[in-house]
Amino acid sequence: MDIEKVVLITGAAHRVGAVTTRILHQHGYNIVIHYRGSADAALELAKELNAIRTNSVQTIQADLHDTKQFNTLIEQVVNFWGRLDVLLNNASSFYETAFGQITEAQWDDLIGTNMKAPFFLSQAAAPHIKKHHGNIVSIVDIHAERPLKGFPVYSMAKAGLVMLTKALAGELGPEIRVNAVAPGAILWPEHINDEGKLKIISRTFLKRKGEPEDIAKAILYLIGEADYMTGQVLTVDGGRSLNS
Repeated sequence: MDIEKVVLITGAAHRVGAVTTRILHQHGYNIVIHYRGSADAALELAKELNAIRTNSVQTIQADLHDTKQFNTLIEQVVNFWGRLDVLLNNASSFYETAFGQITEAQWDDLIGTNMKAPFFLSQAAAPHIKKHHGNIVSIVDIHAERPLKGFPVYSMAKAGLVMLTKALAGELGPEIRVNAVAPGAILWPEHINDEGKLKIISRTFLKRKGEPEDIAKAILYLIGEADYMTGQVLTVDGGRSLNS
């Protein structure tokens, strides 16, 4: 890239967020790593990448439940390099909620991180992204289409994020493209045992789990190559969602 484009990645200190940070950085993007409590991991990742390319990664701390601070947060991001090209809504809460025992606090947390925060961050970031005909990309889930038993609130929140993607594509086009990536079996949740893992893998057409790099490459494609795609969900699951 002739111009170093700027990407804000929420929840970028660990897991898929950290892998995506590394891959986008390798392709010339400047990155703002958002974190809530993982300061050490975020700062270490920034140090690692800034050693490769000076002044190419910054960090920013924020609680994404506090939507009132989003305009200030985005202004801080823009002030790092004078622009914002891409918002990647990656941060997510994920845990089981047994129907009949679900609390309002669990509802607020899961809906807040998976749908409310991406919406209001997009609203705050859109005027800046629009200047550069940039992108908004969200990480959804194959369970937005087929709910995961035992995880009703999470599944509903991700379904809402899919609709957010489609709705914002209409609201923000033609200047901004808005898309999503739906991972399948990439990183195992803590509650899944070996038997459960094998069962999930057996339902994929490729008969193997995916890697965080597969998600990062899909994101890279959406923001860098997919010039005629908007309002779409790119499913990266080895064919599992097609197998009943």
